[in-house]
Amino acid sequence: METGGASTPPPSRELPRIRRLEESVVNRIAAGEVIQRPVSAVKELVENSLDAGATSINVIVKDGGLKLIQVSDDGHGIRYEDLPILCERHTTSKLSTFEDLQSIRTMGFRGEALASITYVAHVTVTTITKGQLHGYRTSYRDGAMEQEPKACAAVKGTQIMVENLFYNMAARRKMMQNNSQDDHAKIVDLLSRFAIHYEGLSISCRKHGAARPDVHTVAASSKVESIRGVYGPSVAQSLIKVEVSYNDPSSAIFEMNGLISDSSYVAKKTTMVLFINDRLVDCSALKRVIEVVYAATLPKASKPFVYMAIKLPPEHVDVNVHPTKREVSLLNQEVILGQIQSAIEGKLRNCNEAMTFEEQTVGPSASPLVAANTRDYPSPLCVGSKLQKTPVQKMVRTDSSVPAGRLHAYMQAKPITDSENMTSLTALRSSVRQRRNPKETADLTSIQELVKEIESNCHSGLLDIVTHCTYVGMADDVYALLQHNTQLYLANVINLSKELMYQQTLRRFAHFNAIQLSEKAPLLDLLLLALKEEDLDMEETDDSLSLRIAEMNTEILKQKAEMLEEYFCIHIDEDGNLCRLPVILDQYTPDMDRVPEFVLTLGNDVDWDNEKSCLQTISAALGNFYALHPPLLPNPVGDGLRYYSERKSVDSSGGSNHRAAKGKDVVMEDKIDHELLLEAETAWAQREWSIQHILFPSMRLFLKPPTSMATNGTFVQVASLEKLYKIFERC
Repeated sequence: METGGASTPPPSRELPRIRRLEESVVNRIAAGEVIQRPVSAVKELVENSLDAGATSINVIVKDGGLKLIQVSDDGHGIRYEDLPILCERHTTSKLSTFEDLQSIRTMGFRGEALASITYVAHVTVTTITKGQLHGYRTSYRDGAMEQEPKACAAVKGTQIMVENLFYNMAARRKMMQNNSQDDHAKIVDLLSRFAIHYEGLSISCRKHGAARPDVHTVAASSKVESIRGVYGPSVAQSLIKVEVSYNDPSSAIFEMNGLISDSSYVAKKTTMVLFINDRLVDCSALKRVIEVVYAATLPKASKPFVYMAIKLPPEHVDVNVHPTKREVSLLNQEVILGQIQSAIEGKLRNCNEAMTFEEQTVGPSASPLVAANTRDYPSPLCVGSKLQKTPVQKMVRTDSSVPAGRLHAYMQAKPITDSENMTSLTALRSSVRQRRNPKETADLTSIQELVKEIESNCHSGLLDIVTHCTYVGMADDVYALLQHNTQLYLANVINLSKELMYQQTLRRFAHFNAIQLSEKAPLLDLLLLALKEEDLDMEETDDSLSLRIAEMNTEILKQKAEMLEEYFCIHIDEDGNLCRLPVILDQYTPDMDRVPEFVLTLGNDVDWDNEKSCLQTISAALGNFYALHPPLLPNPVGDGLRYYSERKSVDSSGGSNHRAAKGKDVVMEDKIDHELLLEAETAWAQREWSIQHILFPSMRLFLKPPTSMATNGTFVQVASLEKLYKIFERC
C-alpha cells in the first residue's frame, strides 16, 4: 500500500478566449441596430436631405421598401471629392469634435446611417452640386465605394437608391416580406409627419409603378393648412392652438407651439406628432401626460390629435441616446411636462365653457336643402369669443364639401347605373384635394423664369375666387357657374383649364408619369389628318405639298424625340410612332381626337433654336391639347338633338320608302341614330364630370390666375346677394 502520495487533479477545460470580432461583423451588428425596418432607412435619408437644405423630397417605395427605396431631393448635393468616403462609418460633415455634439442642430451627426444601409443593402448615389455641368453616379457596398464615380446627367440635388434591403439577413427579410403593407403605411405616416412640421417643404411618396402618390404636399401657408392637406379637413377644423413660453434659468428654458384637438374630434387612438429642436422624436412620458388630461377633461376619454414643436437650448437635449435617434433625453423633463400639461388642461376647459348650442326653429316652408347649407365652416371657439349673427344678405348658401346646393340637386336625376354606383365620389374628391404638385423642376433657367412669371403675374383677387369658390353647375357648353362668398360668377372652362394645364406642365417639367397609348400612332398619318382638317384647299395638286409638309414635320419630331421624352414624357419611337403622352392631372385623360392638332402644333409652331421659347411653346401646346374643350360631337341637348336624326319618307300605310310610289301619301319622319347619340351623351357627361371633380378641385390647389383673366371675359359676375336684397327691399 502506497502512502504519502498526492492525488493528481483532474484536467480542467480550457477557458474560452476573448477575440476581437472582424470589422465586417461589427459593422453588420451596428447596421442591424440603426436600420431596424425600411422606415428607419427612409427616415435617415430624408433627414440627410433636410440637412442638405432640400425644399423638395420625393420618395419611391417598392414592396414596403425591401426591394427599392429611392429618395430624391433638391439640396446642395455632395462634392465629388467626398464620394469615396461617403458611406464609411463615422464620416460626417456635421461635427468634428465631441464638444460639437453639445450644440448639434442637424438631423444627423454620427455618420452611421449611410454606412449601415450599405451593410444590409445595395446603394447607388447620383448627385450634382451647384455650378457643375454634369452629375456623378456610383454604388456602395459594405461601406466602400465599388467603382469610380461616372459622369451622368442629373437633376439638382442628390438621389439615393437602396435596393434589396436586408438581402444578407434572411430571418429579418422573410419576416418583413409578410408585412410589406404595414411597412409602407409606416413610411407614409413618417413622411406625413415631416410634411406637417416643415411648411416650406414639398414632399411626396408613392409606390413604385403607381400613378398616384400616397403623400403629396407642397409648401403650405400655415401648420393648420399642412395638417388639412395630410390628415384631411375633419382634423384641421377641430384644432386649438396652444403655446407655452418658459424662461427660468434655475429650472428650465423652453418654448412650445402646438395644435391640439378639441371635443369635436373623435378617434380610436392617439395621434401625436412631436418635434424637439426640429427633430422628429417620441416621448412616451409626454404622451401619457396628454392622454391623462384628455381623459379627465373631455367626455368619453377622447383620444386626441396632437402636434407639438418644442424648442430648447441644444445643450439641454441629449440626442445621442438611441441608435435610431428616435428618442432624446431632456434636462428638467418634469418641469417641462408640468408646464405643457397645465397649458393643455386650461385650453380644453376654456373651450368646453365656450361651447354653446342654439335651438333653431325652421318654418314649414323652408327648404331642407337651403337650411342645411346656411352655415359657415366650423372653427374652434376660444375664451371670450361671442357668437356673431350673420346678416341674411351675407350668408353663404353653398358649401364646397356638400353637393346639395348645386344645380344637380334641383334637377331630375337619372337612375344611377351599377358602374356609376361603384365610384365613391366623396373619396375621389378627398383624394383630389389632398393631391399636391411637386415644386421640383429640372435645373433649367428658362423653366425657372417661366414659373416666376406665372407667380409675378398672378391676380390676387382672382386667386381668392379660384381658391375658395364652389362649383354650382354648367351654364352652357363653355361657361360654368361658380359661387364665391355671396357672388355668382360665370367662368370660361376652356380658358381656365388651358391655363391650369400650362402651369402644371411647367411645374411638373421632367417629372411626369406616362399615358401609354393602346396602339402606336404614326406621326405621318396624324399630320396628314390635321392638315386635312385645317381645310388647306386639298386639291389634287396640293396633295404632294401636304405630304411633303407632313414628312418634314415627322423628321423634325423624330430628331427631337429624345428631348421630348426626357422633358415632357412624349415618347416617339425610331419609326416615327407616337407611343406615350404625359399625365398632367391625375385621373384625367385628354380627348384623343385632338392628337392630330397637337402633333401639327409641335411640328409647325415650335422654335427649336430658342430654349425658353421652345419650352414655353411646347407647354402651351400641351395646355391647349389637355384643356377641357367641348367634344367634337354636338351637345345632344335641346336643338343639338337634330344633328342625330335623319329624315326618311314613310308612305301612308306605315312602310318606309325613300322613293315613294306615285299616288301615295308621303310623310316625312325623323329617325334618331341611337348609337351616335349614346356616344355623344357619354362624351359630354364625361366632360362635365371631369370639370366638377377634377378641374375645379385642381384649380383650387394649383392655379395662379394671370392678370389678363380679369379683363378677357374668363370671369363674369352675374349676381350679388347683397345687391339682390337691396332690389327686393324696394319692392
